[in-house]
Amino acid sequence: MAITLYMDHHVPRACYYCCASFAYEDGASTLSDPELLDRASELKRVLFSEDDDFLAEATRRLQECISFCGIIYANQLRISIGNCINDLEIIAKAGELEDFIDRVEYLPL
Repeated sequence: MAITLYMDHHVPRACYYCCASFAYEDGASTLSDPELLDRASELKRVLFSEDDDFLAEATRRLQECISFCGIIYANQLRISIGNCINDLEIIAKAGELEDFIDRVEYLPL
């Protein structure tokens, strides 16, 4: 079964993908990073972000045994928008939520 991604408010609109919900649309654009990750987990979504602060938040949660639905991280200087969209499409169509629980996946694949 496909997964639905949750796009951080730092993600450029060009990267928005049809199998995603968005922090802006959810009224979550002013939430802190921990709150945004909690919101994505509440919705059973894997968070996609280009904000490296989420890497520190994931590390903290793993050290403190605080579960989250997963993060997909892309450094915007290391992947083109087109490749980012292609990788997100693969993940969204072929991924299972269980594969991302308490994990960080890095793009490009």
